[in-house]
Amino acid sequence: MKTIFKYILCMAAILLSACSNDNVSDLQLSGDCMVESIKLDDFEGTVNLTNRTITVRLPEIYDASAMKVTELTLSDGATCDIQAGQTLNMEAAKVLHVKNGDVYIDWTLQVVNDEARIKQFVINDIYTGIIDQDNRTITLYVPNTLDIANLVPTITYSDGATITPATGVAQDFTNPVTYEVVNNSAKSTYTVTVNAIDKPAALFIGEASNLNGLDPEAKEACLWMLANVPNSLYASFADIENNTIDLSNCKVMWWHYHVDGGVDGHDVFAARATKALAAKNQLRSFYENGGSFLLTRYATNLPSFIGVTGNDEWTTPNNCWGQDESGAELCGGPWTFRMYEGQDGHALYQGLIKGDNTNEVYCTDAGYHITNSTAQYHIGTDWGDYPDYNAWTSRTGATILGVGGDGAIVAWEYPRTATKGGIICIGSGCYDWYSYTYEAGYTENYHKNIATMTKNAINYLMK
Repeated sequence: MKTIFKYILCMAAILLSACSNDNVSDLQLSGDCMVESIKLDDFEGTVNLTNRTITVRLPEIYDASAMKVTELTLSDGATCDIQAGQTLNMEAAKVLHVKNGDVYIDWTLQVVNDEARIKQFVINDIYTGIIDQDNRTITLYVPNTLDIANLVPTITYSDGATITPATGVAQDFTNPVTYEVVNNSAKSTYTVTVNAIDKPAALFIGEASNLNGLDPEAKEACLWMLANVPNSLYASFADIENNTIDLSNCKVMWWHYHVDGGVDGHDVFAARATKALAAKNQLRSFYENGGSFLLTRYATNLPSFIGVTGNDEWTTPNNCWGQDESGAELCGGPWTFRMYEGQDGHALYQGLIKGDNTNEVYCTDAGYHITNSTAQYHIGTDWGDYPDYNAWTSRTGATILGVGGDGAIVAWEYPRTATKGGIICIGSGCYDWYSYTYEAGYTENYHKNIATMTKNAINYLMK
């Protein structure tokens, strides 16, 4: 009896092994289910036995929407649900069901384009190149204090490709340098030009002596600016105070000021932003001579200290808070603020990715960690300072651009005058550059609006 029971268990184990995802037992009872060769439009596929995939490599630009199976060879006696001569849309992978008797194997057929691109080009781990993929050019702007005859690039390029000269190798960029990227049938040549700047057109300003000393939030914003705003540099407030930067061509300065836990009120800002206020005379002179500012997060306190609101130094945002970066809040969905009535046509809001509510500015996505760092103006008779919008406008001289859900003013503008520059302030907690981590499956969509708004603001202020 025991012998019969063991025999039944053994047969059950064999049957179960033959009913896995692929109907193949270790005994290979009914023959092989191999794809021995396949070609699409005469491009030969590479068969990977380990993961049962077949990859057909194509030129970098090739229409895969209607590819003909020009060759298909299977194991003796095997059949497949796809036949030679059939036309396939290979913009998405296909499953080949190969059967031989009672046994089958599913193979994944995919195409991969031979991309040969430089995706990022960073000098000395700081200065990021502006890449023009259409013309295969890369442009970088660095301070004229750097020795451009000896700069080290870190290059990110297409998977599977090779690049010459190699990444991490010091180069002389006194003249443009060409880089060649090769990936099977694809080949690209990029021309890299490094410009040493002595008169920047735009500055990212901060308290650190160099951008590597910035907190992660401000550093992320600064690196974006250097990679996307031509002729821009980082400068410390000490540089501004000591006149070590030639501002004769500078049109706009951007200060994105983050402090864990927030900066609440005039006195706290005065105590924390000592390096900025040490340069306030130079900043005021820049503004009064036509220079503009983009001020975000707690930097929105600055206008009150450089004479933008006249002699009234107490017009700083009256409702501020924030969390620590390491314990940032997880967004369960998009965070937004609302365009103020009649401001949907403002340059700040052009080209944004729209959500369900067209008058809302969508700033984050589900899975993004945010400190909700806010510097806004509470409006209402329940609070001092500003009983209504008219009172706020009259006292500050500014224009409302955006409001929060409770009606608080979260984005505003000090308009340009005949002699003075313009200022855009964004104090919404939704305006955030850095997430210390992302939830699994995080996909950036609406968060791209942060960069779009920033570029819009800088372009607007530089006119």
